[in-house]
Amino acid sequence: METGVFLIVAVFVAFALGLDAFSVAVSAGVFYKKATPKQKFRLTFHFGLFQFIMPLIGWIVGEETIGILQDYDHWVAFIILSLLGVKIIYESQKSKKKVQTDISRGLKLVGLSIATSLDAFAVGFSLSLIDGQILFMSIIIGAVAAAMTYIGILIGERLSIRFEKYAGIVGGTILILIGIQIVLNHIGVV
Repeated sequence: METGVFLIVAVFVAFALGLDAFSVAVSAGVFYKKATPKQKFRLTFHFGLFQFIMPLIGWIVGEETIGILQDYDHWVAFIILSLLGVKIIYESQKSKKKVQTDISRGLKLVGLSIATSLDAFAVGFSLSLIDGQILFMSIIIGAVAAAMTYIGILIGERLSIRFEKYAGIVGGTILILIGIQIVLNHIGVV
């Protein structure tokens, strides 16, 4: 494939893969209302990093394993996103005075990073079948996902001004709906 055509394809693939990260980032922005620079950095860096790493792992793993993982990846993403969504909704209603969950730290951050990058794993495997310049593609996927994450957080922060009273409910519901959409997409409903 010519370099120019490959670059265009890579950007479109990266954009498609970055949509989950973008949606979760919008939810995070709504949830945080005003994310700190550290929170923005952690989400942006980790979502971009996982989107960069997962295609490389998929490319390395091989055909037999990908078939097994593809049977369950949508359920893993659904469970992670739904549990975090429910937790955010619960905590937002529990007490307005208590510190809210920081999804940009620890296992919550790792879980979201994995959930938003599982499709990139499958893309990495498919690129191994067509000799698809995996490192270059992974760099583009990671960079685009990081940019989309940062933009998503900013959009979410703006939306939270409008929905401040319901920010936790809106943010948690968005995560749950993304999980449902992933499952419905996998089974062919949408």
